[in-house]
Amino acid sequence: KYSVVEDGELSTVCYRPEGLDQLLQQTKFTRRELQILYRGFKNECPSGVVDEETFKLIYSQFFPQGDSSTYAHFLFEAFDTHKNGMVSFEDFVTGLSIILRGSVTEKLNWAFNLYDLNKDGFITKEEMTDIMSSIYDMMG
Repeated sequence: KYSVVEDGELSTVCYRPEGLDQLLQQTKFTRRELQILYRGFKNECPSGVVDEETFKLIYSQFFPQGDSSTYAHFLFEAFDTHKNGMVSFEDFVTGLSIILRGSVTEKLNWAFNLYDLNKDGFITKEEMTDIMSSIYDMMG
């Protein structure tokens, strides 16, 4: 659900999330938790979606001592389930729900998707090395 907001010469595409009831069914968050998460998401990403550069910038604030850009790229790819270069609020809370409250199987599937960089259904030694190097860089 997109709408265009005209602001002088600039027009911004604003994303409107699916209904709260749908997110309640799709995630393991309460209504109150979803409302709090949405407020935080909209505060950081007023358009309702986040692109990769903004995601990297936000993520880097959690790891100021290192270079988190490569790992943030891998995370962004995992959250960007529609592969459109944007992470919507739904994408974000669905992934976060799995990471924080998913079953062991759900968490393993999510982690596998994160580590399978070329999405061929296998994690190669090179992919594992790339992930581990990015974590090492991030930790400083």
